[in-house]
Amino acid sequence: MKSQAILIVDDDKMTRQTLSMALEDDYEIFTADGGINALQIIGEEKIDLILSDLDMPIMSGIELLEKINDLEGTYPVIFITGQGTIETAVKAMKMGASDYVSKPVNLERLELIIVKTLENKDLKEENIFLKKKIRESYPELKFIGTSEPMKKCEELALQVAASKATVLIEGESGTGKELITSIIHYNSPVAHGPFVKVNCSAFAEGVLESELFGHEKGAFTGAVATKKGRFELADKGTLFLDEIGELPASIQVKLLRFLQERTFERVGGSKTHHVDVRIISATNKDLSQLMKEGTFREDLYYRLRVVQIQMPPLRERKEDLEELVNSFISKFSTMHGKPITRITDEAMELIRAYNWPGNVRELMNCIESSVVMVHGDVLTVESIPEYLTYKIPEVELNSKEGLLNEIERTAIQDTLNNTQGDKVKAAKILGIGLRTLYRKIDKWSLEE
Repeated sequence: MKSQAILIVDDDKMTRQTLSMALEDDYEIFTADGGINALQIIGEEKIDLILSDLDMPIMSGIELLEKINDLEGTYPVIFITGQGTIETAVKAMKMGASDYVSKPVNLERLELIIVKTLENKDLKEENIFLKKKIRESYPELKFIGTSEPMKKCEELALQVAASKATVLIEGESGTGKELITSIIHYNSPVAHGPFVKVNCSAFAEGVLESELFGHEKGAFTGAVATKKGRFELADKGTLFLDEIGELPASIQVKLLRFLQERTFERVGGSKTHHVDVRIISATNKDLSQLMKEGTFREDLYYRLRVVQIQMPPLRERKEDLEELVNSFISKFSTMHGKPITRITDEAMELIRAYNWPGNVRELMNCIESSVVMVHGDVLTVESIPEYLTYKIPEVELNSKEGLLNEIERTAIQDTLNNTQGDKVKAAKILGIGLRTLYRKIDKWSLEE
């Protein structure tokens, strides 16, 4: 059985027969003597491509194209045109027609055009399917919370998404900087393009330069082939530079040049490359302080901060806690096959009382742990991770550290104890980065 179907629309019977005989070995063929019959067949059969005459009585090819454009689905149209209607064919292309061929029809050229058109159709449908799967895989790709700080972030994100402006997102670890970047990309004019992410702190300086800008064959030991960098891979899309405050000075210079000129050279190369990429960067560091310290370029900062979005920490939007908790319960109940129906008031009060230094990421990990550990269909205090339920230590009013620091220190110590010193696991439970955990262990001289 032939996998693809072509509808031939022409008021001339001889033309329909000739085209049918030329294509029937490779495609399932349907024919119509005019636009009205063609629309009826499209409604009844699975049609992959339409090959239509432009000049037809009752309903012209242009009128048929207008009707097809209003239908759901992808129906590429190739027009057959005489010398006197080439101008009309060009108009049809502007209206969405895939291509046109002139009479007398060169069958070999027509077959090549059909193959190319169907390949493009398959690529578009695959792209639509993949984007749909991405959205299904990440149902949290939306703002959760109705607090004023989140409303402001949502309004600003959706406003800037409509443009291609460079965006800088600032906020503590775990506040959702990557999520808001995804929301901006998938609501932007380049949503159909690639969405490439790179963590600037995850690579050594020399490796990061190659990762971002690519390298030529032989540029350094081990460069056995030319490699495209993230900038080239993100062409016609969005490049997300996470932890931009960790960017080495030498790469800051190259990034600044790209933002100014939209050009760069690969490592070891002299050819200048131009790409159309939207840059979104994020940091949990105070870049203005880094500028004062001389580790971050002031001119780069202002280039990156065309639009600035400040993500609020969870402690400043606790009115969103209940909605976030219910969302995570629903997500992880489905993921882990646990039919959780609700959370008790006591457990919810415990969650409200905690300060969430790891922000939304820490809350999400906490709820996932609770869902996994609970017996029954209700989340209770007993299923909440221990570090949330420990008794708050007494702290003298003149303590230099203060209550919040003492709570954070104790939470980290308890988590390290519970994970038998597994720092990777502890950082995940706490909702903080591994580097941050090491800093805090060193700060308080914590024992594992």
